[in-house]
This record gives sequence, C-alpha cells and structure tokens, in this order.
Amino acid sequence: MANVIYRGPIKDQAETVNKAVAGTYLPGVLVVESASALTIAGTSDTEKDLLVLSNADYAGQDVATAYLSGDTGVAYRTRPGEIYQVRLAAATYAYNAPLMAGATGYLTAATTGKRIVGYFQGTAGAVSAGVLTDVRIANSFKLA
Repeated sequence: MANVIYRGPIKDQAETVNKAVAGTYLPGVLVVESASALTIAGTSDTEKDLLVLSNADYAGQDVATAYLSGDTGVAYRTRPGEIYQVRLAAATYAYNAPLMAGATGYLTAATTGKRIVGYFQGTAGAVSAGVLTDVRIANSFKLA
C-alpha cells in the first residue's frame, strides 16, 4: 500500500477540494460535493462528479486514519488517465477490470448499464473490502 492517494502522473498537480466531511470517512473512498460538505458516494450518484477523498498529509494524517465528522477533508477532482489509491469492495478482480461506484464509497466491479469510473490496476485476484489499490480513472461511460 502506498502512503499517498494520488499516484500520478507526477507532471501534473491534481485539483483538490477542501470541505467538511459529513461522517467518519477513510481516505480513498469516493465522495460527492455539496455546497457545504463531502459525503460518501453511492450507487445513486452516477450522474454526479465523484471525487476521491485524500489524507491531510500536511497535518500528519496517513491513509489509514479516518476523518471525523466535521473535519476539513481534502478530496481530488479526478481526470481520465490519472491513478489513485481507491478503496474497493470485496471481490475477485482481473487486471484492468472496469469499476463503478458502490454503495459505501468503495469501487466495485461494473455491471451492465452502469457508469464506469475507473479500471483496476492492482494485482489480479481476491481483494478484501476496504483495501486500497491502484485505479486508473476512466473517461466515464456506461458499460454496454
């Protein structure tokens, strides 16, 4: 596991959003932005901009330490081709498998008709729930 959420490319600086988090969230989950807060993304947020919650490394937070409700969270606005450490739902994944937003802010295997968020870039095989793994952000589309 890497010590950072944003993995590259290193030639660019990822755009961030700083807002209060609406619950106890671990870095690496997907969130959506409202006018005042960041909340966990779910399967119903398919048309919203999905952000990846990062850790506040400037304050000494690591990727295994959760934000508490009301803390100022740091989230990345993702762009196609960028790589992030994102938390996954428990399943068996093949390399480059398409992923979609799951119910708990974790990415999960994409199903027909759902919006593809990214591609699994970790080691193929079984993954435990909540594990951070590399995900390459997709140029969003719906799986046929």
